[in-house]
Amino acid sequence: MNRTFVRCGIAIPARNVGKALTRKRKEIVVTSLPLHPAIVHLPLALAFVSPLLAIGFAWAIWTGRFRHRAWLSIIVLQAFLLGAGVIAMNTGSHEEERVEHVVPGSAIERHELYAEQFVWTTAVTLVIAVLALVFRQAVLARIMILTTVAGTIIGAGAAVRVGHAGGQLVYVHNAGAAYASEATSPGAATRGSDSAANRRREKSVDR
Repeated sequence: MNRTFVRCGIAIPARNVGKALTRKRKEIVVTSLPLHPAIVHLPLALAFVSPLLAIGFAWAIWTGRFRHRAWLSIIVLQAFLLGAGVIAMNTGSHEEERVEHVVPGSAIERHELYAEQFVWTTAVTLVIAVLALVFRQAVLARIMILTTVAGTIIGAGAAVRVGHAGGQLVYVHNAGAAYASEATSPGAATRGSDSAANRRREKSVDR
């Protein structure tokens, strides 16, 4: 015995209604997922790698294993880190309105402040890294290289603060609840289809 629903004079099998609702729920899950968490891990990871590479390149240049122009690799890394940080910060700003009714404003502002500090630290470090390549005097170049290394270490510390503040938004203040109303599981979708079937029971006919 198969149950059907009558809609606009057309009999629709109940199993087809359930499948359609399940597909709809899955589409909502995909489209409602936040973009910021997927992007923010890239600059955080680069921030932890940058000090190690900066120290390694500085040692290689000073010992003559690398030419001075090899420092360009650190400049490119810092530029990429800065770009990734700006993108991550912008995606977070776009999703602020979505979570502000769930997360306290002070927690969001703290996360934004730490993110801005991280971006500015990376930007200043990038400028100093460029100066280290521009300066031809050995003493000035070495000072700029040392300052760049220090900047990458400070940037890594800033990244830790940003990541910790972001983790508090998710695990302490439950920021993910802002997406829970739409991002339901396929099992929940099936239960929803069963409820809809019960509500339309009076319109069903048996075959």
